[in-house]
Amino acid sequence: MQQRWTLLPRLLMGLLAAASASSSSSSSGADFQHHRYEEMVRALYSVHSECPYITRIYSIGRSVEGRHLYVLEFSDNPGIHEELEPEFKYVGNMHGNEVLGRELLIKFSQFLCEEYRAGNQRITRLIHDTRIHILPSMNPDGYEVAARQGPEFNGYLVGRGNAREIDLNRNFPDLNALMYYYEKTNGRNHHLPLPDNWEHQVEPETLAVIKWMQNYNFILSANLHGGAVVANYPFDRSRDPRIRGRTTYAATPDDKLFRKLARTYSYAHSWMHKGWNCGDFFDEGITNGASWYSLSKGMQDFNYLYTNCFEITLELSCDKFPPADALPREWLGNREALVSYLEQVHHGIKGMVYDENNNPIPKAEISVSGISHDVTSGANGDYFRLLLPGTYTVTASAAGYLPYTSTVTVGPAEAIQLHFHLKTAPKQNLKAKHHHGKKNLSSPKAPLKLGPR
Repeated sequence: MQQRWTLLPRLLMGLLAAASASSSSSSSGADFQHHRYEEMVRALYSVHSECPYITRIYSIGRSVEGRHLYVLEFSDNPGIHEELEPEFKYVGNMHGNEVLGRELLIKFSQFLCEEYRAGNQRITRLIHDTRIHILPSMNPDGYEVAARQGPEFNGYLVGRGNAREIDLNRNFPDLNALMYYYEKTNGRNHHLPLPDNWEHQVEPETLAVIKWMQNYNFILSANLHGGAVVANYPFDRSRDPRIRGRTTYAATPDDKLFRKLARTYSYAHSWMHKGWNCGDFFDEGITNGASWYSLSKGMQDFNYLYTNCFEITLELSCDKFPPADALPREWLGNREALVSYLEQVHHGIKGMVYDENNNPIPKAEISVSGISHDVTSGANGDYFRLLLPGTYTVTASAAGYLPYTSTVTVGPAEAIQLHFHLKTAPKQNLKAKHHHGKKNLSSPKAPLKLGPR
């Protein structure tokens, strides 16, 4: 159900949240605690039982040791993609020993349910106008390894990887090398092809997440980590050969937008934006990934290069496995930021792409003049393009149809609707442009810096 998107003052959010925090609602569970796998599953099902009409629990696959990767969905029509309603995801606990994101997403799920039931207008609009997917733990096996040691004795790497000790944030197909090649040859700038036999080159958890991305047209996402306090945005991998002791900024075509997304979280967070955290300084609490240190085969770059989704990586705590008594402060520090960032999915432009008979056209390409990164329409013909305020020239094109160009002015509030009706191309113009890319690109192996990401 589509409603007019408005942002209520944060003061109202804070007052309602404070009231819910002091309530004895059963969905809050045992207040703040660390959740082992079975406890996490019970917590998710508890939220579903409290809010059965706006939630759905589904599994996207299993870990190496057979644990389900459960997702909790929030929507006024769970299980259904509604036209012009964007899809959003939060992913936590990719590194098993970085546990704060896992606990924040469990608490955030409880919070959404409680506030919806309490009639919080801001949260109600968010759930009615957005399809929200929350994956609290991408690496449940690694978490169990870390949790057995506990907060007091957890090492920097114990439980980081999955059951095979593979770092899942170095496990996605390397599309950056292909993208940087295409930049030099005027090749494809979006939805890059995967290497041959890629399914056999990734871990089960990574495979499950990629299949998830293929099945849902996600528009915006954040990946929650720990070990620093900063909002990190693409690209993570440097364009330049690695030189010891040197880092280089690797901007995406949407660099200004990514900086805005990162600042949205940082400034809504209680202390991230202050810059000095964990002995490091990041201006405004944000950083370009490659400018920090170069990382190959990461998830946030993969989102941008393979799907319509814009993802950033949120480093949320100095301590990878904070004690339970630190969780209330961390929740209060992140609560508004989690909501504010989610709201960013409603900016830019969105619309339908139709043919002459008002049939939706899937996989139509939406290009914005001056930004070399296109997005595509979903299976229902709807598209979403995140943009900063400004005036843009936008073109929709699809194989077998004549492209159509329109000018649109984007404001700071809800997304502007811009629909396209494409006419069938004359037969002599039916030759569609096809971009061919190398499918077996291999990049030279280099030592991996195991920073927080």
